[in-house]
Amino acid sequence: MGVRDALRDVARALLGVSAYQSAEGFGPQLDDPLVRQVRKGLNGQIQPLPVTRIRWYLKDLENARYAADNGNMQPAAQLYRAMRQDGVLAGLMSARGAGLVRLPRKFYGDTGVAADLQANNGSRSVFDEMFPPSELGVTAVDGFSLGVSVAELVPVEGRDYPIYVRLEPEFLQYRWNENRWYFLSIAGALPITPGDGRWVLHVPGPRMSPWNHGLWPALGESYINKSHAKLHRANYSAKLANPARAATAPVGASEGERRGFIRRLIQWGTNAVFELPVGWEVKLIESNGRGYEVFQQEIDTSDKEYMIAITGQEVTTTGGSGFSNSDVQRAIRQDLTQADAEQLAYTINTQGLPQYIVGRYGVEALSNRWCGVAWDTAVPKEMKDQADTLAKLATAIQQLSVVLQGSTAQLDINALATRFGIPLTTNGTQADGTALVTPPPKLAAPADAGPTPEGAMAVAALGYTARMP
Repeated sequence: MGVRDALRDVARALLGVSAYQSAEGFGPQLDDPLVRQVRKGLNGQIQPLPVTRIRWYLKDLENARYAADNGNMQPAAQLYRAMRQDGVLAGLMSARGAGLVRLPRKFYGDTGVAADLQANNGSRSVFDEMFPPSELGVTAVDGFSLGVSVAELVPVEGRDYPIYVRLEPEFLQYRWNENRWYFLSIAGALPITPGDGRWVLHVPGPRMSPWNHGLWPALGESYINKSHAKLHRANYSAKLANPARAATAPVGASEGERRGFIRRLIQWGTNAVFELPVGWEVKLIESNGRGYEVFQQEIDTSDKEYMIAITGQEVTTTGGSGFSNSDVQRAIRQDLTQADAEQLAYTINTQGLPQYIVGRYGVEALSNRWCGVAWDTAVPKEMKDQADTLAKLATAIQQLSVVLQGSTAQLDINALATRFGIPLTTNGTQADGTALVTPPPKLAAPADAGPTPEGAMAVAALGYTARMP
């Protein structure tokens, strides 16, 4: 069993890859000689040129939904990319996605591996070098917007770990008859095997039909309505800027006088001045100036739908003067942030970090040097409340111990620790006797497997070159 097979077995065990078949799929693999040759001719590129669509209509949204249900993500992903032109929507997506990966991280498991991941490699940690926050932030946005995101772990010359590169989900295709995802690359349709050391497939929601659980249909409808309303509002404003001009001629004016006057009226330029005989009149026919409100209401409605869909409410953005408890909106947003953090960490721990462990410590380290990452989503107030709870609990235990002295009853510390979520350890085990860190399924090390020598770390901070053997 080689390194690739070992990684796939771990991924299947950790992911429970019942939703993705174990067969290799049809078509070339990412590391096939033909694919490497095609990539080499394009300096490592694997992704085709994205197709940009500027104008969208509600009929296009309907077609995108039909296409997605057939496994074709191209129209939905193109609409998703177009939506990010909207400033309000882009800001909300960034707050939920980029804001998430900037939260404090904590590593659990093997302390040596955790220390290596947190070690600095230039201006960033090794973890950030392997998983750039910019790439992970967009992956998180892909996840809650489209329901699926795809990335490649690209080898880098001179390093013993790859770099995570997010790919455009526009080229994702799900084949129902195979129950497998494909990436439509410049070298053909490549079957995706999550966690094989090269592919990362982020599916934060249900595994079957994940596109139906993304926000893109709701956001797309609001985006299309808003974009049309903005065009109509701009057209309306242009008309207001150039109101109609009218002239009133006296009853006794001749036809020649009227025609001459209308010619001068047509030539009305900036800062025009008229001297009119008695009975002649010039005026502007203007709107009451309130017709734009219907377009503005449509825009405001779309912005509100953005906020509710992405953040769960609109108080975080608008301020929410109607709330008497200022923590209500933060609690709602906290719930979504926590879910995103758990789902992203699950993807990285099952499909990304195993490749780092194998590349630096060897295949056998998958069984005995496991390490995972998590983002700390607790707000300062929650941490203070937890600390106060622990302090009061400690005081209560001391007082109860005094009261129970001389009695046959004993205080069950383990039950209290479980009730309040307090981790207890005894020589590397938890209070119930289980291991402090549960390793992944035990694997038989291949005969030819050995620790991989550490690669040179002196590479460019943004070293990105794919190794094409």
